[in-house]
Amino acid sequence: MEYAEPAVDIANCLGPSVCKYLKYHKKLNGYVRNFKRIRDELHCKMEDVEMQLRAELLSPGGKIPKQGVENWLKDTKEMIAEAQDVENKVRNGRYLCRAWNGKLVDEKTREMKEFLDKAPNAFEGLAMDGPSAGLPLPTSELVGEEAARKEIWACLTQKEVKKIGVWGMGGMGKTKIMKHIHNDLLKEQRFERVTWVTISKEFNVMKVQDNIASALEAKEYLDKEEDKLRRAAILSEMLKKAGKHVLILDDVWDEVSLEEVGIPEPSDSNGCKLVLTTRSEHVCKYMGCTVIKVRPLSAQQALTLFLSKVGPNIVQNQTIMPTLKLVVKECAGLPLTIVVVAGTLKGEEDPLIWKNALRELKERIEKVEGVEAKVIERLKFSFDHLKDEKGFIDDMGTRQEMNDKGQVILKKLEDNCLLENASSEKMKMHDAVRDMALSITGMNPRYMIQAGLQLEELPEKEQWSPDIEKVSLMYNSISEISIDVLPTKCQLLTTLLLQHNPIKKIPYSFFINMPCLSVLNLSSTKIKSLPNSISELKNLTTLLLRGCSTFRDLPCLSMLQELKKLDLSETGIEEVPEGMDMLIKLSYLDLSVRTLKEIPGGLLPKLVHLQHLSFDVYNEKTSLKAKEMEPLKKLECFTGRFEDISEFNKFISSMQQRVQNWEGELIMHPIEIQELNILECDYLRSLVDDNSSLKNAIDLRICSITRCEGIECVVSLSSFASSSAHLFQSLEELYLRDLPKLSALIMKDAGIGSATTSAPSATFSHLKEINLVSCSSMKTLLPHWLLPNLQNLEDIWVQECDELVEILGAATSEVEEKGSDALIKFHLPKLRVLLFRGLPNLKSICSKSGVMVCDSLQIIRINRCDKLKRIPPFVPFVGNGQPFAYVPPSLTIRSSTKWWESLEWDDHPNFKNVLKHERSTW
Repeated sequence: MEYAEPAVDIANCLGPSVCKYLKYHKKLNGYVRNFKRIRDELHCKMEDVEMQLRAELLSPGGKIPKQGVENWLKDTKEMIAEAQDVENKVRNGRYLCRAWNGKLVDEKTREMKEFLDKAPNAFEGLAMDGPSAGLPLPTSELVGEEAARKEIWACLTQKEVKKIGVWGMGGMGKTKIMKHIHNDLLKEQRFERVTWVTISKEFNVMKVQDNIASALEAKEYLDKEEDKLRRAAILSEMLKKAGKHVLILDDVWDEVSLEEVGIPEPSDSNGCKLVLTTRSEHVCKYMGCTVIKVRPLSAQQALTLFLSKVGPNIVQNQTIMPTLKLVVKECAGLPLTIVVVAGTLKGEEDPLIWKNALRELKERIEKVEGVEAKVIERLKFSFDHLKDEKGFIDDMGTRQEMNDKGQVILKKLEDNCLLENASSEKMKMHDAVRDMALSITGMNPRYMIQAGLQLEELPEKEQWSPDIEKVSLMYNSISEISIDVLPTKCQLLTTLLLQHNPIKKIPYSFFINMPCLSVLNLSSTKIKSLPNSISELKNLTTLLLRGCSTFRDLPCLSMLQELKKLDLSETGIEEVPEGMDMLIKLSYLDLSVRTLKEIPGGLLPKLVHLQHLSFDVYNEKTSLKAKEMEPLKKLECFTGRFEDISEFNKFISSMQQRVQNWEGELIMHPIEIQELNILECDYLRSLVDDNSSLKNAIDLRICSITRCEGIECVVSLSSFASSSAHLFQSLEELYLRDLPKLSALIMKDAGIGSATTSAPSATFSHLKEINLVSCSSMKTLLPHWLLPNLQNLEDIWVQECDELVEILGAATSEVEEKGSDALIKFHLPKLRVLLFRGLPNLKSICSKSGVMVCDSLQIIRINRCDKLKRIPPFVPFVGNGQPFAYVPPSLTIRSSTKWWESLEWDDHPNFKNVLKHERSTW
């Protein structure tokens, strides 16, 4: 290697960059060794933190992980995954790439070293006290169930009663009563924790264990354990450490072994209670419960409930009233039946319709025997009276139309009380309504529904009738498909649902006898590949493999000409399946796969019917070019990554050009972009300026900018033209990380130091969260003139910003105009959380002459902000009382004791006495 030294001498003359290049080239092996050492240290540290955190969560007091610890663990796992990608690149790199690889390895080593330096300190504690008892459940008003509610409450207050069984037929209101009891227990604070778990008919020990652990906010500590006995031991310890608690098991259908699940037996020593709801008195007695029966409503209570649901116009209609009372009588005092039938007849003022409904109800009830069967018939009455029988939405033109139609169907089911609104995003079906639905399908030989029954193998051949069309075997324990039990004649089978089974392999002959199969769902199974016989499914329209992490190989798809939906997200495939370019009818494609090596050029332009397209935004190898996207004129929903901001702008521009020239119906429009992540675009100066196509992206909800060395501001505008009036009007979350030149959110076009003094009224008007990390040039986060735009702001998180001096700042001219003694009010009415960490130069949250008007503020968390010596005073929204004695009702300051004791209170000596402080080692 004698030639190396002269080369270095020449390099010294050429400059430091060449020296560094040769250094990376020459010492690559040393860089790799150091890289591996740091990576192993980081991995070991991560495992240590996880183990210590687990031990703390199992300690007494109902602990939960500190937010910083959770974030570090999450980021560290991502960092280790990125390190593996780097190692693969270096291993496969050519000799001429040594210098580039050396630089890559060195940079990643430095990043991992930073993670090691920022690792949580186990001596300071990794967990903190969790919620005191639990969160209240949504409830509806009780009508007539007060007697049972009082009886249950009386038992809960009696020391000698350990287990309570609440039983009654389906639809009697057991769950509703217990939800009220649950919320009453939270209010009374008699117990340290109140835990609600739904069991359901398809009892599964591991699922119940998971649900209890989730309620205790510690499910991740069961996820890695597959042995039921060990899981039970872990869960038992969790519950013992949870202190004196009430565990409510809702909808228990059969005996439950507390020992098998891991539920400690309630006793005098632990002070715990167990309450279960069930349709079976036998279950209550078998489990040693004090039995409480929920009885039907009285005639008057039933009428009151019915009238409250059927609508005010019916209540006032005396012509209908006699028939209405007879209809209520047919509901037999069951709250669910009363609500459902009332929903069906809501607003109907024609007496003939009421008389016909009464006649039909009587006929339905008389033709069946058994209490449960009669309940089902009453519910079927409502189902059969849905005015729109067609529930299929596949044939509609756009996904938006399908979504709209689906929402209409759900709304109709909700209006008829066949579905319940569980949250803003979820609908819930009452178990009695589910019984009704299963009874409809059970009477039809074309359906086989055996979901969640803990089956370990396929149903016997005899159960697969020649006429069978739809089969659901989801959420079972089927790990192997034996050739001996394969169905031989399924010529009419169109739908096969096998998701959430530990299936590892599918025999070649499995699909041979399913020529009409249209929908195949194998999501969240453990299969590694599909047999070539999948190509025989000429009528397959939907193939779902989401979450099959071990899946590697898909046969040629060219024969599947009818395929419309293909979901390969979260699989382990490395290459796009062969023959995909032949799937001209494909409208939904999800390739959100971290392991995918490339997107073959020319593939996407052939899939001209795509409406939904997704790629993994963190996979550099699946970065896109705008020209590949231009032919996709029907695209409505897109998630992916462009090579650079230039390609992204080309894509936006092409869509805008379509808006101007398109004669038909344009589906996708740039204003509909909802989430945008920009990573390592070093030459980008601002996200939006006057010439940017993004200024029209008025539907943008989430924006993240990371490691862009040239970014100086988020918005750069020379003038706020009318075209910019709605800039970022819908943005809710803004994440800014590792931006060394960022100095302002909004700036005039003249450059640094020319921050504007006004903003369009809609800009940032829906912003809820600002998260700023490692932005070393930022000195003032939110200037006073921007605050009128931030009236919906809830969370401000600022970490590791070395030069930040103040969070909320007032312009010098404003202070001079009002006088140094005048108060400047900082109005943020919805602000809940202020989190500051690692801000060595932070001197104030707001200007010294300022007061904060933010009644919703709950938490101020501070760590390593040594120059911050003052908490700003607050004023209430109403009233003219003494402003400096006021504190938002729920506000708590969390910090180290040392920092709290160092605060200065000279201006407002009484302020410290009204502030609540909690010690935090975060």
